[in-house]
Amino acid sequence: MDAVTQHNNQQAQRKAAMSVLAHAEAGEIAARLHALALPAHQDLRAPENGLVMLRGRVGGDGAPFNLGEATVSRAAVRLASGEVGFGYTLGRDGEKARLIALCDALVQSSDFGAAVERDIIAPLREQLMVRRKQVAAQTAATKVYFYTMVRGEG
Repeated sequence: MDAVTQHNNQQAQRKAAMSVLAHAEAGEIAARLHALALPAHQDLRAPENGLVMLRGRVGGDGAPFNLGEATVSRAAVRLASGEVGFGYTLGRDGEKARLIALCDALVQSSDFGAAVERDIIAPLREQLMVRRKQVAAQTAATKVYFYTMVRGEG
């Protein structure tokens, strides 16, 4: 496998992991991380809160406009082996951003990447799928079918 393909695969793996971690609860991530023997690491950027501008488009494809602002937390962590991870999450949960950054760094590590995927990301992905199915079932139970009856005149 050439270097470009390997890099693209790693980026895809990181993107998929970040998607799962962003939707998981901080306590769930922390509990699963504590089950691993974590390597030495340091905070490059301590967790901090800020704002991001949300943009929208008129009709979904029209002119862009500023919709408003949302709070976001971010952090950066470096492992002793040199991998750097970044974590972002909506809201003001700095600890969750730090945990996501730590997982991001671990996913990049050749020593811990497979263990993180197996012991943290995969179970959290399964939990999210179960929750989404439950919400979909609850929503489907309240679905109302409307129909129109055409009356004939005359």
